[in-house]
Amino acid sequence: MALLVVKNVFLHFRGVTALSDVSFEVQPGALHAVIGPNGAGKTSLLNCISGVYRPQRGAIHFDGEEITRLTPAARTTLGIARTFQNIALFKGMTVLDNLLIGRHVHQRTGILAGGAYWGPAKREEIAHREVVEDIIDFLEIQHIRKKVVGTLAYGLQKRVELARALALEPRLLLLDEPMAGMNAEEKEDMVRFVLDINEDRGTTMVMIEHDMGVVMDVSHRVTVLSFGEKIADGAPEHVQADPAVQEAYLGRSDAQD
Repeated sequence: MALLVVKNVFLHFRGVTALSDVSFEVQPGALHAVIGPNGAGKTSLLNCISGVYRPQRGAIHFDGEEITRLTPAARTTLGIARTFQNIALFKGMTVLDNLLIGRHVHQRTGILAGGAYWGPAKREEIAHREVVEDIIDFLEIQHIRKKVVGTLAYGLQKRVELARALALEPRLLLLDEPMAGMNAEEKEDMVRFVLDINEDRGTTMVMIEHDMGVVMDVSHRVTVLSFGEKIADGAPEHVQADPAVQEAYLGRSDAQD
């Protein structure tokens, strides 16, 4: 059974159609890419899945449960985490503190017990810190763990945002252009981490990415959007050869040459 099912989703903004009858499925353990030209509706789709937007029509199911009307917080509790196209970190806090915030959905101790920091509260915090330290090691950011996020280079901030999403221990990880704005070395590192998260940790992923070389190399399946509509869906090699995809990216005359 598919982990994520998006079925006949329509999203409108004051007469502008962002998504029109979009449907696709993501299988457990898959690295599923969503691609398309600028303005195709890719981020709007991720916002519908994460709960930032609520579609006017259609349904979204996660692990057999309809989540179309759930809040973003409720979806996070179910195991859906995401990164953002524009970095959304607490830039005045350290890397370690940002990651600990990502553990909030797993906290069970109440405010009073947590403030006292004894017994169950102390054991819980130690357990959360162990998870966070494992992620820090995994993403090779030990050297910046106590740095204030706002002082870090852009590529490192993107890695910290990925780390915070992992701190939620997601079953589904939504990545909105995780390699945007990176130099070649940073992009190579991020590709390696994305693959390791998918293969070693077994995390199902939906990734928006403009680098077609990366998409074709790492994705198990690709969904293509153009002007809010799905124009292709399938294995990377089949999508790449699809005339409709070539036309969307290159224009009609180029696609016919």
